[in-house]
Amino acid sequence: MFQIEFDSPDSVVGIDLGTTNSLIACMKLTKPEVIPGEDGNRMVPSIVSLPPEGAPIVGNAARAELIDHPARTVYSVKRLMGRGVADVQEELKLFPFHIAEGSESVIRLVLGEKTLTPPEVSALILRQLKANAEAALGMPVTKAVITVPAYFNDAQRQATRDAGRIAGLDVLRLVNEPTAAALAYGLDKRKQGVIAVYDLGGGTFDISILRLHDGIFEVLATNGDTHLGGDDIDNRLLKIALEDVASEWGEDVSHYGEAVQTLRAAVIRAKEALSFALSATVDFTWHGKAYRREITRELFEGLIRDIVDRTLGPCRDCMKDADVTPEQIDEVVLVGGSTRIPMVRSAVEVLFRARPHTELNPDEVVALGAAVQAGILAGTVENQLLLDVTPLSLGIEIYGGVVSKIIHRNSTIPASAGETFTTGIDGQTNVLIHVVQGERELAKDCRSLARFDLKGIAPMPAGMARIEVRFLIDANGILHVTARDGRTGLEQSVEVKPTYGLTDEQVEAMIEASIDHAEEDYQAAQLAGARIDADAIMTATAKAQKNSAWLSLTDEERQAVTDAANRLQLAYHHEDHQIIRAQIDRLNEVTHSLAERMMNTAVNSALKGTHV
Repeated sequence: MFQIEFDSPDSVVGIDLGTTNSLIACMKLTKPEVIPGEDGNRMVPSIVSLPPEGAPIVGNAARAELIDHPARTVYSVKRLMGRGVADVQEELKLFPFHIAEGSESVIRLVLGEKTLTPPEVSALILRQLKANAEAALGMPVTKAVITVPAYFNDAQRQATRDAGRIAGLDVLRLVNEPTAAALAYGLDKRKQGVIAVYDLGGGTFDISILRLHDGIFEVLATNGDTHLGGDDIDNRLLKIALEDVASEWGEDVSHYGEAVQTLRAAVIRAKEALSFALSATVDFTWHGKAYRREITRELFEGLIRDIVDRTLGPCRDCMKDADVTPEQIDEVVLVGGSTRIPMVRSAVEVLFRARPHTELNPDEVVALGAAVQAGILAGTVENQLLLDVTPLSLGIEIYGGVVSKIIHRNSTIPASAGETFTTGIDGQTNVLIHVVQGERELAKDCRSLARFDLKGIAPMPAGMARIEVRFLIDANGILHVTARDGRTGLEQSVEVKPTYGLTDEQVEAMIEASIDHAEEDYQAAQLAGARIDADAIMTATAKAQKNSAWLSLTDEERQAVTDAANRLQLAYHHEDHQIIRAQIDRLNEVTHSLAERMMNTAVNSALKGTHV
């Protein structure tokens, strides 16, 4: 039985929750190590099957169920995490399983007689990994670092956290997969540099370019193809083999699931052998008949050249988006089992003009990196930067007392984000920047962190000024807020310590308050937004009534505008935002003709005396 010496009761495991396979690892003394299951396999296929009775089947055992019982077996669920039905219509065409009726924002998969959400399916995979680790370590495993693709959005990341919680894991950190790969190779020990992470997995291809500065990774750009991977190579070889068998035997075996899966296993073995041999043989026996074909590496590379070339386009696009050239890339890391293919390694080396790192197992490198991050959090890996997250959202108060969130809760720090705002009053020359922390929609319900003035703004009509507000949280959790007049370049900044003075209980209370008052806050924010829009259109209407175009309207048109403005003024103090919106729409409708005439007047004035 595999046993690991765990460093301390507070140790944390690292998990690569993959599309095709998943792994779990931990720090063993001074290096990370993947934890195998009881069957000795280090990789757990990300496949789940739900039998009519009994416990769910996960991993290699579920792979067999995929052949015999596809309707109750699910794979590649990572592609569905945090996404709605409308987002995954193309993916669903490739899967044998179905979506439950009534699924809209949350997907529910029909697996036999049961239905599960993608996070619940992922939780079953995580539970299997957790059980493997507990058996090997001889102790409970409750804390984990889980890796996610760099392109995962907030919903996909939250779905991953939910899966961990359902599986009984406290997910301390989500780490981007390319960052984990770089950590596994110890590239964080560099002072600075640009790193390309080329990830060719079973079902997807991803390319990420990172910048490392003083131990902090920043993702400059990501690209890829969610339907490109080693499976495409396997399918091409399988198709050729099936055609060969049909020609040689005079029988099409593609309709027999067992035969197809047996032949697939044979071509995969040959493919893997070609990574280190110049030729390999596909051996297939079925119902007393035998098929045997030798494939040379030269033939193999000719068959897959276009698949490899398809990965290079996203790489070029990624470098363009990151604004770097191949000469500026210092390190190249390979991730995913398909990067063992010599042709893939050669193509990557030619494109990036640098020999890629191949020292670690490409199937395991992400899990190993997650274990390094886990070791940092557990305190068993020293002298490395401990990246953290901001516990509550940070933003500024805008017109109407509403909060505009700039850095959201659980964002990994260091973090940087910004937005552009404008003025609400004609001739405004200064803006009060009110920095707040919390999850509520109105500033009065959040914690005030700082206030400062941006003075000397060029006086302009309301809505014309451009005030750029940028938040930066450094590695020490210090918040730096900068406000800049986009036209004059005038700048003002303040330094805030957003998390100091807040206990875990206070943070939890603020989060619970945001949930308890969600509906109330939503209505308040909608009401504030409606009144802001009402102010704007009433001000614009008052100005228009002083324009010469006003006199060109008929008496009936002028009366309609006046009546609509009066009705909006009466509705303004109503507590129902929909009533205010209805009157805004009415005023918009009756002022349409006035707006057109004002525009014509302005154009005619601008063209007066001009000859074409």
